[in-house]
Amino acid sequence: MSKVIAIIGRPNTGKSTLFNRIIGKRQAIVHPTSGVTRDRNYGEAEWTGKKFFLIDTGGYVPDSDELFEKAINDQIKIAIEESDKIIFTVDTANGLHPVDKEIAKLLRKYKGDKKIFLVANKSDNNERDINSSEFYSLGFDEPVSISGLNGRNVADLLDMITEDIEETEEVEDERFKIAIVGRPNAGKSSLTNALLKEERNIVTNIPGTTRDSIDSVLKYYNEEIVLIDTAGLRKKSKIDKDESLEFFSTVRTYKAIQRCDVAIVVIDATLIMEQFRDTPDMKNAIFRLDRQDIRIIDEVVSLNKGILLCINKWDLVEKDSKTAEIIRKKIEEHLRSFGYLEIIFISALTKQRIHKVLESAKEIYEERKRKIKTSELNDFLEEAKLKNQPPAVQGKDLKLNYVTQVKTAPPVFAFFCNEPKIIPENYKKYLENNFRSRFGFRGVPVTFVYKKKN
Repeated sequence: MSKVIAIIGRPNTGKSTLFNRIIGKRQAIVHPTSGVTRDRNYGEAEWTGKKFFLIDTGGYVPDSDELFEKAINDQIKIAIEESDKIIFTVDTANGLHPVDKEIAKLLRKYKGDKKIFLVANKSDNNERDINSSEFYSLGFDEPVSISGLNGRNVADLLDMITEDIEETEEVEDERFKIAIVGRPNAGKSSLTNALLKEERNIVTNIPGTTRDSIDSVLKYYNEEIVLIDTAGLRKKSKIDKDESLEFFSTVRTYKAIQRCDVAIVVIDATLIMEQFRDTPDMKNAIFRLDRQDIRIIDEVVSLNKGILLCINKWDLVEKDSKTAEIIRKKIEEHLRSFGYLEIIFISALTKQRIHKVLESAKEIYEERKRKIKTSELNDFLEEAKLKNQPPAVQGKDLKLNYVTQVKTAPPVFAFFCNEPKIIPENYKKYLENNFRSRFGFRGVPVTFVYKKKN
């Protein structure tokens, strides 16, 4: 795993501002109200060719009885334990605070194991630099005076925190890479083992047995395929908070998805069926996927990776010949905006339909690389316009001139027109639906961009 660096500090010391400065985009919510960052923001950062994962935590409030603040504190403790280095932020504008001393006391327990950088944030000028001297009493090395807001001395801080990180040489692995992702205990490692036909990973019924993503290689019709197995976080502390433990599993999942071509999202069928336990009429029952499953699906789609939903533990479900089709329709209705998803029902334990997993993933992989001729695309566009002409918007007639594919893996299609900024969303959706009806791209997110014709 890449170096993980966590930003820790009391509320309103500028952690999110510093996070955004280092990541290079406005990803964290920045607001002067304390407690805005409840969940941890995370992202991959790079400095002079050196890559690391950066985590922005909520503000630490010691010994708080407030449930909200307790949840933040628990998550921060997990972040401290799981990170390699810590940026401990203090505020030169408001000076040393009693909570800073409490956080320092907590961090000193890790002083021998982790590099801790005491960062005096909001040091916008030399006068503020002088104020940083009072933080020596916290018992760490010399405070690093910076301003996350205007970037002052942030480059020096980055030099320090990346000093022992090796430069990353991008070596392109051309092999087909599959990430097996999902909630803890959904059966990810069991699926990996079933595909590999060996006990590559420890498989138990304890959520979070696999600590980090593990790569394995299998041969499929003489082709090497890399399987990236991720699982939940192994508990390293006495904190018994599912919400806290979930986060680093999410980081690993995110990293695995970044590396893959196709993500297999494993969903526990027994948890799906619990929704119908007290309902005799499955067809008319209200159905929702778990929010964590949806979050993972959103992550895969946002990174434009191929996606395959595997409903696992199907052997444990009481069912008849119509159950699978009902569940499939329920999922498709719930995920209406992802109408291109491929769904299969499997049992990693009994190997039921396991052969379909690689077969379907391979098909999605090939679809993702598919190149469509410009002539075929423009035939599609003319037919779509013939059925439904682009509307007039703001008194202007929209003219879609032509379309071409500008990228594969992931596929991107550029539509050239006279007024790209005012094309209605419903007409864009109409084009996408017609496009998929004609060209498929099952299991593949497709990007449409609209450009002004020169």
